[in-house]
Amino acid sequence: MKSSTITAEAELSEARTQARKSALADRLKALRQRNGLTQGQVTAVSGVSTSTLSKIENGQLSPTYDVLLRLAHGLGVDVAELFVNAQSHMGAGRRSIEREGRGEIHATPFYHHRLLCSQMANKQMMPFVSRIKKHHVHSDEGWSRHDGEEFVYVLKGVIELHTEFYRPAMLKEGESFYIDSRMGHRIISLSEEDAEILWVCTTPDLSRSPQ
Repeated sequence: MKSSTITAEAELSEARTQARKSALADRLKALRQRNGLTQGQVTAVSGVSTSTLSKIENGQLSPTYDVLLRLAHGLGVDVAELFVNAQSHMGAGRRSIEREGRGEIHATPFYHHRLLCSQMANKQMMPFVSRIKKHHVHSDEGWSRHDGEEFVYVLKGVIELHTEFYRPAMLKEGESFYIDSRMGHRIISLSEEDAEILWVCTTPDLSRSPQ
């Protein structure tokens, strides 16, 4: 009975993952077509290869945060708009509330992200809660590098921060770091279970052309 329950839960989790991939795929394709762009033209403005873009649009690949940033930059939208129709109104009175356990889910081989307050477009920061899935990595695996800065606060477990110019640093629950995101970086979990963090990244200036 226990084995069948675990199998059912695994199948449900896989189904949810596929549904999220499909939602991102549909949304990305709709944004591209709304702008009258071919996959090749999106590649030209985002730097994301046509083969990678095709896999994402067909639900065959979960892109990293770096790739999401480049796609959003190339399409001229907020990262959150790759998942939902965000509110685009501007002004001094904007507000967005995210209830416990809610948010847009995006999973990658390294992280399980829950994007927060994604209904608001044109944000200067992108907040999300992430579960660190990787515990061991090869020297050339999982590096991230993009415009902006980021802040991380450890909610649960112990993590190890790897950066391009510094020795790895261990951080436990209640500790935090702030880095220049242009420096190569990655995070792994040193806990037996997946660690959990609050992750806040600044968003790139969409008025500039992508590098």
